[in-house]
Amino acid sequence: MLSGRATRLAQSFVGLDKRYLTDVDLTARTSTGDPEGQIVEQVEAPSRKELERRLEALRGDVELPIPAASAVKIGGERAYRLARRGVAVEMPTRRSRVEALDVIAYTGDSVQLDLRVSSGTYVRAIADVLGGHCRTLRRTEIGPFTVDEADPERFIPPEEALARL
Repeated sequence: MLSGRATRLAQSFVGLDKRYLTDVDLTARTSTGDPEGQIVEQVEAPSRKELERRLEALRGDVELPIPAASAVKIGGERAYRLARRGVAVEMPTRRSRVEALDVIAYTGDSVQLDLRVSSGTYVRAIADVLGGHCRTLRRTEIGPFTVDEADPERFIPPEEALARL
């Protein structure tokens, strides 16, 4: 979180790689890629072997569709606004880099993943390619900063934060 004059530094941090933990429901796709959306397709969860095949195809440099429920502008209007009005549009793809995509737990109907991705990667798009939607999503790192070191009582001076980049 940036506060006060440090907000001017936002561009220095936005483009950093990210790390996420997510629980993916492998039995249904939703209109938003998360539990808030309408179920648009019920699917049979993939076997562990099939899941591993899909995960392997998502590692490295990949082209992923941008979710319709995103803030990307389509024809000058935010995609999520168009989606809320029921306007169907062809969503563009975005090149992303998936450095790590590791299974933490697999139940058959869901999978918990630990991901390290480039800035601009939509984890909901990864869940969709796997055949499901993100049940939970938590960012745990941005660049060299981790949620484990977060302390509401301590503010990192801008010079110190920039020196870590």
